[in-house]
Amino acid sequence: MGIDIRTAAPADAAYACALLRRSIEIGCEADHRDRPGLLDTWLGNKTPENVAAWFTAPTNYAIVAEQDGKLLGLALLTQAGKVPLCYVEPDALRSGVGRALLAALEAQARAWNIRKLHLHSPHSAAPFFERHGYTNAGLEKSCFGMESNLLWKALDIDPAVAAKQGKRFCNCSQ
Repeated sequence: MGIDIRTAAPADAAYACALLRRSIEIGCEADHRDRPGLLDTWLGNKTPENVAAWFTAPTNYAIVAEQDGKLLGLALLTQAGKVPLCYVEPDALRSGVGRALLAALEAQARAWNIRKLHLHSPHSAAPFFERHGYTNAGLEKSCFGMESNLLWKALDIDPAVAAKQGKRFCNCSQ
């Protein structure tokens, strides 16, 4: 069976939150190992209520990945081109779930005419994004105190989408 990507719904929030927390606790263990305060701060806003709010915010594009009815990943894109969430169930790492989520986010970004995506990634996940064309711009402190990799990717915009959106104010081609 393939990986199905669909829009996240508020009803997914509790399970998605549990997946998000497991992904951080287990999948990112190398990033928070021996620093329980860091882990507590990182997980502090990962509640079902917050996840539901993120999923329903009108400026967000939230998606989940499923296989055989089981939720395996979640990702979120903002209209500002930020990817604040891209997490995979630890048992499903390296199975194509992250790649499918990232491809769906990039497709939505192109549909929104976003030309550059950016995100903060823990050290353990940065190589994944780099393999998918993201440039590592170096380290920054995250809002919860961990050094994170700042990554970005320029996107080519579909000419058909650009044509539908009309000319830019300066009449230049780009």
